[in-house]
Amino acid sequence: MKIRGYVSTAFGCPYEGKVAPKKALKVIERLAQWKLDQISIGDTIGVATPKDVENVIHPALKILKAQKTAVHFHDTRGTALANALKAYEMGVRIFDSSAGGLGGCPYAPGASGNLATEDLVYMFEGMGVKTGVKLELLADVSVELSRRMGRALLSKFVQAHQKSIRKRG
Repeated sequence: MKIRGYVSTAFGCPYEGKVAPKKALKVIERLAQWKLDQISIGDTIGVATPKDVENVIHPALKILKAQKTAVHFHDTRGTALANALKAYEMGVRIFDSSAGGLGGCPYAPGASGNLATEDLVYMFEGMGVKTGVKLELLADVSVELSRRMGRALLSKFVQAHQKSIRKRG
């Protein structure tokens, strides 16, 4: 069995506000002592910018190996994809995301959906990074989810995909 630990509000907390990188790193160091298989560093309320990601991930990678580091970004302020790219540029290769950008957090008021898998895959594939995900099939599933839920999804790729489906008839 593999075990993953989470530092869920590594950049900002709905109750305490901005989280200092030193505070997040203290938690990461403590989790690293537990010999977990992975540690996911999260922006649960979606307040991080690429500079914030750099300020936490760079020193975290000195504590953790890149292959043990995951990131989890919410797209509350539209920076999740940019944050994922920054983490990728720093060596992170494990990303949490969700179909269509679904999600949120019941414990974090104001947390919107997660980074949309389709947007992440589209970006990586466009950069020449092979993901192994069949993007069109994933988008079809997300379109069906949107239809069944009766609401639009956050994913920009899914929104564009839905428009192309309507044009084709």
